[in-house]
Amino acid sequence: MTTVTIDRLGQQGDGVARGPLFVPLALPGEVVSGTVDGDALTDVTIDTPSPERVSAPCPHFRSCGGCQLQHASDDLVASWKRELVVTALSVHGLETDVRPTLTSPDRSRRRATFAARRTKKGAMVGFHARKSDAIIPVPNCILVTPTLSSIGPLAEALAMAGASRKGALAVTATDSREGLDISVTGGKPLDGPLRIVLAALCETHRLARLTWEDELIGMRVPPAQSIGAARVVPPPGAFLQATEHGQDTLTRLVQEIVGKAKSVVDLFAGCGTFALPLAQRAEVLAVEGAPEMVAALDAGWRQAQGLKRIESVARDLFRRPLLPDELAPYEAAVIDPPRAGAAAQIAELAAAQTPIIAHVSCNPQTFARDAATLISAGYVLEWVQPVDQFRWAAHVELVGAFRLSHTR
Repeated sequence: MTTVTIDRLGQQGDGVARGPLFVPLALPGEVVSGTVDGDALTDVTIDTPSPERVSAPCPHFRSCGGCQLQHASDDLVASWKRELVVTALSVHGLETDVRPTLTSPDRSRRRATFAARRTKKGAMVGFHARKSDAIIPVPNCILVTPTLSSIGPLAEALAMAGASRKGALAVTATDSREGLDISVTGGKPLDGPLRIVLAALCETHRLARLTWEDELIGMRVPPAQSIGAARVVPPPGAFLQATEHGQDTLTRLVQEIVGKAKSVVDLFAGCGTFALPLAQRAEVLAVEGAPEMVAALDAGWRQAQGLKRIESVARDLFRRPLLPDELAPYEAAVIDPPRAGAAAQIAELAAAQTPIIAHVSCNPQTFARDAATLISAGYVLEWVQPVDQFRWAAHVELVGAFRLSHTR
């Protein structure tokens, strides 16, 4: 047996001791014993527990792979996620006001992907176990909304109808005002009999929409989401903020940064998370790479009342970022790229000297890289706000407020 003291939490939520040696489910300051296996400690015993260690609120925590940090106090998790942001910035020599983490409540995740597999006796539904393809049933999951938590019978029926014995279905469920929006991948190819069974399940379970491998099976009623003053029907499986709390928080922060700007460009606009609320007092150019998301945004804007003009454009901002002359008319920019960041578009924003930039990110490392580019071009990073929509997971989002240190 080897005994070590945990120095810190790693980026995936594991405890890290000198070496480095990674220790799952351990917390800073704890003394633990176990067997060294490469760079990991296995068969771990907690000899001296941290005062921040708590009883996991979910009985499935140790087997289910959906959460990494239910054994840590809420204060520790919030502080750790803030520190992830501070550390990422420090790698680039950056310092700013990093605000305390804002965390979504439990039972608030409105989208989750469940695994559903046929078995000899029927079907099994849940989340994958830690580092395994095994499925762990998680009744009454405390992460997701009550509607999502009750998906078991539906997912079992989908598996019985269309899963092969070789693999599990991925059943992505989104909670909407009109009912569940279900998108399934990994199933059998559609044929006539399967279509009939799936259509019947759509009616029996009163689903808003059911999609199988990107093909619409049935839509009883469009599964709309409220975004600002608009109601938007996202395409099946399209990006959506994980919780309503997270969406509202990010929107409020972006509005705080943009302020009274009368013209805004929204880059990687999705279905209008920021463009639609901003259009309450500014004209917006919304640019997004997925045409079906652009169409959903445009339809939501056209049906809403009292919004200023939104011009929605489908454009691949990785291959064709907006150039300085295209950015010049706008007083402020909002950018919300995928995890890889948006180095090319950030460089064009820096060259355009857009006065105000609200940068939303789901990756502190790429955010810090892009922040360094902006700061070297004359911007000031006034503050960063970490936002935790993925409670108990090793994931953090953030919003950064950038302003030019001089006027154009």
